[in-house]
Amino acid sequence: MISLVTISLFAMLQTSDTTRVFPTVEGRNLEGRTFVMPRDFAGDVNVVFVAFKREQQADVDSWGPALETLRARHGALRVYELPTLAREYALMRRFIDGGMRGGIPDPAVRAATITLYIDKGPFKRALDIENESQIQVLLVDRAGMIWWQRSGAYSATLGAELETALER
Repeated sequence: MISLVTISLFAMLQTSDTTRVFPTVEGRNLEGRTFVMPRDFAGDVNVVFVAFKREQQADVDSWGPALETLRARHGALRVYELPTLAREYALMRRFIDGGMRGGIPDPAVRAATITLYIDKGPFKRALDIENESQIQVLLVDRAGMIWWQRSGAYSATLGAELETALER
């Protein structure tokens, strides 16, 4: 018979084995401000979306209603979207970022959308991202510790998991 102490010890070991830190990356938001993440994440806890393709925006948007509810309950929660492109695309930054800026009428959302033009390999390895076919959703604290990570569009199951992670 497994005791509660055994389960708690297993949970602590599992958490410590999977604890990772968000890698240091620099990007610029759609308002032109430079950020160094995770240092410049403003929330005590931050939901961070990493997207690789324009068509993944619908998956990011699918989280909107649930995040509004969570933000109402957790005042220290901030949300960021990190469109992530290869460093080579930096030459077209003005065009790419301008197109995104034009498609986002809300200044708060533009301020929280930080485009990364980086060497994606080390970034993806640090976040244990195997491929770019789905968005990544992470819960990251102010120190950069990753407390929860999943991929894909919103589902009730993923929303409940995120809420549980926030409660911790």
